[in-house]
Amino acid sequence: MEILLAYIGIALMLLLSGIGSCYGTTISGNAAVGAMKKNKDAFGSYMILTAMPSTQGLYGFLGYFLLKGFLTPDITMYQAAAIFGVGLACGLVCLLSSIRQGQLSANGITAIGNGHDVFGNTLILVAFPELYAILGVAAVFFVGQAL
Repeated sequence: MEILLAYIGIALMLLLSGIGSCYGTTISGNAAVGAMKKNKDAFGSYMILTAMPSTQGLYGFLGYFLLKGFLTPDITMYQAAAIFGVGLACGLVCLLSSIRQGQLSANGITAIGNGHDVFGNTLILVAFPELYAILGVAAVFFVGQAL
């Protein structure tokens, strides 16, 4: 029973971070398609900003690798509960940060499409939600070390 709880935590981490990345990249990708109608020459900038929310899905996957050593028949309830909790927390943080990052990226893409030179500034602002996803993965690492 304990291992099931741990696997649910891992599944939530993977699922929520992946869903967030799908939404985030779609939000920014939609803006990129619209912006290309006005300014095709900035496709490189659009592509980079569209890809930014995809990293959170990778963080969920990284979390699995950080915790997979505990997924054994000998897992304790304490370990399983910790993995469930940190998996849920990391998944939710990655979900929300990637969606919000996609929205920030979309705004920057729209501005670039309208002829404004805001790529560098947008990239800086888009990094802020990313920080919280990185902190979510750091929490997974630290919980894994504490177990």
